[in-house]
Formats: sequence, C-alpha cells, structure tokens
Amino acid sequence: MPGVTAFPPFPEDVPTHPLLIVDYQLVRAGDAEETNKLWKAATELGFWYLKHHGVDEEVKAMFDMGRSTLALPLEEKLRFEQGDQGFSFGYKAAGMQFMDDNGTRDVTEFLNISKDDALAWPKMYHRTYPSTVNERMESVIKPFVQKSLAINHFLIDVLNDKLGLPKGALAALHNPDEASGCTARCIRAPPRLERANKTFLNPHTDFGSLSFLHNRLGGLQVLPPGSDKWYYVKPIPGHAICNIGDALNIFSGGILRSNVHRVMPPPGEQANFERFSLVFFTRPNDQAILRALSEKSLTIAEAVSRAPPGRYEPGVTAKEWLVRRIKSQRVTNYKGPESWKERKGTEDSTIPLLAQI
Repeated sequence: MPGVTAFPPFPEDVPTHPLLIVDYQLVRAGDAEETNKLWKAATELGFWYLKHHGVDEEVKAMFDMGRSTLALPLEEKLRFEQGDQGFSFGYKAAGMQFMDDNGTRDVTEFLNISKDDALAWPKMYHRTYPSTVNERMESVIKPFVQKSLAINHFLIDVLNDKLGLPKGALAALHNPDEASGCTARCIRAPPRLERANKTFLNPHTDFGSLSFLHNRLGGLQVLPPGSDKWYYVKPIPGHAICNIGDALNIFSGGILRSNVHRVMPPPGEQANFERFSLVFFTRPNDQAILRALSEKSLTIAEAVSRAPPGRYEPGVTAKEWLVRRIKSQRVTNYKGPESWKERKGTEDSTIPLLAQI
C-alpha cells in the first residue's frame, strides 16, 4: 500500500475544521489539562484528533489486510455478505445501501470484522471470513482489536468520571467479554474516474459509543453545531480521529455529543486515488439498555431535565438500535422516503428518540 507521502498533499484551499489534538499518553498519565481538552472536545464538537496512541504498526497491517481482502473477486467476497436483516458483520458490496430519501445507492464497499470473532479465534463466534482475514486474524486483527478496545475503554472511563458517574458505570455497559456490535471496519471508496455519484456516505451519526478512525486521504467532513456549512477534517499522519456515537450521547443525557458527519470524495488531486479507511467502533454490550443514566449522576439528571420528554429514553437494547439502523439502510428494504427516516440516530435533538424508532 502506498505510504502517506505517496499521495498528493491535502490541498490548502478547502475549508477545514481545526479539531482539538488530545495526547493519549498525557491523558493516561492523569494530566488535568489534557483531560479537560478531551472533555471539551467530547462535549462540544464530539470529534478530536488522538496522538501518541501507539497503534501505528497495527494500523498499517490492517490497511494491508483490507486492501488484500477487498481486492478479492466479487464472487468470493459475496460469500461473506452481511445480508438484509441487520446483521453487522461481514462484507458489504457497493450499491447495497441507500444514502438518501430518493434511494440513491452507495458506491463504497467495506468489510466488518467482529470483535467477538477476533477475540474467540480460532473458534467462530458470529461468522466466517475470507482467507485473507483468517490468515491474519491472530497476528494482525486480534492485536488491533485489543489495542483499540483498550484505548476506547480508557477514554470512556475518563468520560465516565467527568460525567459524575460511579466508577465503572460505563465500563459495565462495555464489557469486552460479552457479545457486542464492536467492529473493525476496512472501507474502500473508488477514485474520481470510477465514481458514480459525488457522496461516499451521507450525513449521519455513528451507531455506537466511540469510534477510532484512521485515514490516509481526506474526505471526512463535520457539521459544527449551529452551522449549516460542512468542513473537511484534514488527516494528520500518526493521529487517529475519534468521535462520540449515539450510545454515549444517550447514556450521558446529551452531554457527550454524537455529531453529524459525512464522507465526501477527497479534495483536489487526492480524489484520483482509491480511498481506504480503517475504523474501530466500540459499542455497548448487546443487551445494554439505551437510556440516560440519570439516577447515577446529578449532572446527567440535570441535562435530561432540560431536554424534551423521552428524548434520552429510546427503551431499546444496543443490539436493537444497531440492527434497526443497519437493516433500514439496505437497498432491499427501501420502501420510499420514510425508509430514510427509519435509519436515523440522534441527529434531530428536538425529537424524542422513541419517535425515531
């Protein structure tokens, strides 16, 4: 795979949003200023850069694995397709999801590898994978999953304490020994000349708790709160991009921001290259109930008291939330503009979540 320097530089003439840069090692050391920076990022934009995370070698190996797997013949990849019933793990071919209320098909393909399968290897937990995955499960995928889990869980613990929750309250909802939707995803988007439409992934919020993203090319865009203008997030070598998902937003009564974002083709000459990205999604245990933890934190209780009734009480499990959002965006399940509304997460802060399901 080409190194970072093999790609054209990110252009200087496109609007970008300057994410806060959080030093993971300083947060681990208990540095108060760095911890406050993490808190500021998580509660205001919901996105931040994370440096000194120590996963660079595993990330490079995962990119190599993703490139090898997504280069397999389509008929081989389709043997591991996710299907249309909301099953999260496996291969998704281009054109299998719709991206707007017109039913426009997507142009990206990706592979989802379950945390449970990686940690259970060589036993199968949820499903089987292509040979290019199996031959790297022990040496590449499992170490990446373990390190990603450790980083995300530590950051969640820090946010737990800042929310005024009892020690371990959020950790109990993210037990790595229990089944969950935690996923390592490798994504391929086509270069400019092969592109069928101009958007790779339409505006959305993430399904889970915390995302740990690695990009080599631009394309990610964020919509700052209160703004109607989209901004690119510039990839920085050695820096991951982290963001809060729906589950932490709900658990915290809206204090932690699950912000709307989208993926566009890379700007400038970068658009002429295939865009590979890698992300680890940390999600709650399958049976965790999505609801604000108001009874465990005065801070959260106060936040919920200011929200519309029922806003942070969807009353479903994390698995039900995930299945609904995955199933409802499959082309096979598209029934018209209402189908687009069915896949929504926490985007509209004025609508109780019960009304979105």
